[in-house]
Amino acid sequence: MQLPLPTSDQALPGRDIPIEVSDLHFVNGNRIKPPFEDEIEIADFALGCFWGAERKFWEVENVYSTAVGYMGGFTPNASYEEVCSGLTGHTETVRVFYKPNLVDYNILLKTFWESHNPTQGMRQGNDIGTQYRSAIFTHSSKQKTLADESLKVFNLQLKENGFSDITTDITQGNDFFYAEDYHQQYLSKNPNGYCGLGGTGISYPFDKNT
Repeated sequence: MQLPLPTSDQALPGRDIPIEVSDLHFVNGNRIKPPFEDEIEIADFALGCFWGAERKFWEVENVYSTAVGYMGGFTPNASYEEVCSGLTGHTETVRVFYKPNLVDYNILLKTFWESHNPTQGMRQGNDIGTQYRSAIFTHSSKQKTLADESLKVFNLQLKENGFSDITTDITQGNDFFYAEDYHQQYLSKNPNGYCGLGGTGISYPFDKNT
C-alpha cells in the first residue's frame, strides 16, 4: 500500500522546543540521550509501530540502549498525534545505541528484517499510515553498504518464498526527534500493551559466527 507523503510546504510547522524525555532507559538504566561514551554508535530503523519494534532491539544481546522517535519527514519536534495525521512525513523509528566491538551491525539488520514484513509499503499488518513505512536510516558509508547488501539478500529470500519486492527505503540519517516519554520502552512500562508487529517467518541468512 502506498499513501502520499507531504512536501516540505505541506508539512505541519512543528515547534522549536524538543519533547522532554527521561535520560535513562527504563529497562536497563543506560542513557538514551547524549552525552555518550565515545565508542557508542547509532543505528536507526523504522518497521511499523515502534512499541514492539523497540523491544526487539533492546532484547538484542549487548545493545547499549534504545529510544523511539520520528524520522524521515519535515516537522521539527512533532507530536505523536501530528505524526499519525500523515502531515509530518515522519515514520516511527527505533534508535539503537550500540558498541560495534560488541554488536555487529549485521545483527541489527537481521533483527530488522526478521521482525516485520518489509513488502507492505505504508502499512504493517492492520496498522495503516505513512508513519508505519519501512526504512533504514544510515550514518556511515559502511552502514549504507551493509544495508544495501542486506536488502538484496533478503529480497531474494522473500521472492523465493512467494513474497513481493521489498519496499524499504534506505536513506542517510537525518534529524531524529524523540517521541513522548510514555512511548519510550512502552512495552516494558505496559506489559500487556498493543504490539501488532509480525515478521514474514523467513530467516535473514546471517551467521554471527562467520
